[in-house]
Amino acid sequence: MSSYPKNLIKALRAEPNLKIADRATKNPEWWPKGAPKNKKAAQVRMEELAVQLSELQERLFAASVQGQPAPSVLLILQGMDTSGKGGIVRHVLGMLDPQGVQHHAFKAPTKAEAARDFLWRINKQLPKKGIVGVFDRSQYEDVLIARVKELAEPEELDSRYSKIVDLEEQLNAKNIHPIKVMLHIGRDEQYERLSERLERPDKHWKYSPGDIDDRLLWEDYQQAYEIAINRTNTQSAPWNVVPADQKWRARLCVAELLLDTLQKVTPDWPEATFDVEKEKGRLEATR
Repeated sequence: MSSYPKNLIKALRAEPNLKIADRATKNPEWWPKGAPKNKKAAQVRMEELAVQLSELQERLFAASVQGQPAPSVLLILQGMDTSGKGGIVRHVLGMLDPQGVQHHAFKAPTKAEAARDFLWRINKQLPKKGIVGVFDRSQYEDVLIARVKELAEPEELDSRYSKIVDLEEQLNAKNIHPIKVMLHIGRDEQYERLSERLERPDKHWKYSPGDIDDRLLWEDYQQAYEIAINRTNTQSAPWNVVPADQKWRARLCVAELLLDTLQKVTPDWPEATFDVEKEKGRLEATR
């Protein structure tokens, strides 16, 4: 395989003073040389990734089972409605062993949650050692929806950005490695996906009338994302802006991001806590 993954990840990173409108949602010009050019080629690469991801995750989980110091990974998925968060969970995280994956989809806070600090429910769902955690929406909802729908005062929003940065610094201190992804879908593509949900009875369950309400606020949401990314994009917890109009491309990008992080943080296989040769002899005696 070419060295394209490194160039891909570099291109996905959010630059300082990011302008969302400048980021492609489909067929990006920066797509690296050597990267899959179509869905068929991407599927071949995904099969390669599945083997690598599976082994790395098993090593990560094994270390935690053996009581050894083990990091964890937290994939944070954000995006407009229909941007493909659920598909990422099914097709990328679906390549991992379920016992080593912790998934949580954050909905509107309950009354009990709303009565506490907005990060209280986030901290409750952080992945344990050796686990790959996935947040389908996250703490960022409290600076996205809250900004667009004016659910918090400007001073409170400013405070939340700072609290999020502090939280993510604490994650690294706890050996939890965040992968922050904005699935960047275009307005026309969202229209097509919402239309499909209305046309197909098997997709009606995915549709909500509130999707149209949010679509009417499209530009406000784009601005909210831009502000949130720029306010919380740090060296230890960088943002990745993934083009999401083509599902195969978005899933490939996230899989490559996950592989890159696991390669950096996953420990070697844990050493046996018993005398291997002695146990071989004992097993042989049972023939």
